[in-house]
Amino acid sequence: MSAYAAIHTGLRKLGIAEDDARDLYERQTGKRSLKEMSPAQHEAVIGELRRLGFKPASNRSRKGLEGRFAKKLQALWIAAWNLGLVRDRTDKALVSFVKRQTGIDHVRFVRDADDARRAIEALKGWMARDGGVVWGRSHGYDWLQHDPGRIAWAQFRRLVPGATLMGNRADFHRQVGAALGRDVPLAGLGALSPADWRTVMNAFGERVRGRTAE
Repeated sequence: MSAYAAIHTGLRKLGIAEDDARDLYERQTGKRSLKEMSPAQHEAVIGELRRLGFKPASNRSRKGLEGRFAKKLQALWIAAWNLGLVRDRTDKALVSFVKRQTGIDHVRFVRDADDARRAIEALKGWMARDGGVVWGRSHGYDWLQHDPGRIAWAQFRRLVPGATLMGNRADFHRQVGAALGRDVPLAGLGALSPADWRTVMNAFGERVRGRTAE
């Protein structure tokens, strides 16, 4: 569930009307509109709704896909969703994709490395071709040595067409910091953890999907 959806669900379940909701936003973030807030401020609003008794549905309560290669496939599927390529982020849609690539009925049955590689490379090829992800090259930047950084940079290039590492890196850096809700040193992108990059990808993903839906 996205931050927007969680907030609106929480307000509805708690019976908080629009004017009261805006007062709550302002108390927590100093802003009266969700659109003006950073992802960290959205989380602060959700935290206040939890304190008031809202219990968001947790994806962790759902049993994950099983199988030797399921986590890798699922991570790539969510990344493709955050790039605006995948329309349905559910496991059911991923299973259908894997079946089309391998002929195997469920991800948990993908035990052979060649079958898994076929599905993984199909996903990565799609993300490279239509999402602009550049796999395997870091251009001398340590944060581009890892897949999450590559995906975040591809998202940024979808949001800022024509962006280059030389010309737009400072803007990218600022937007990464905004997504995390904290200052990140200009040379500190390489120190971001996988969890940090997931936060960035999710924040960028909301914007990319919004552009795609226009």
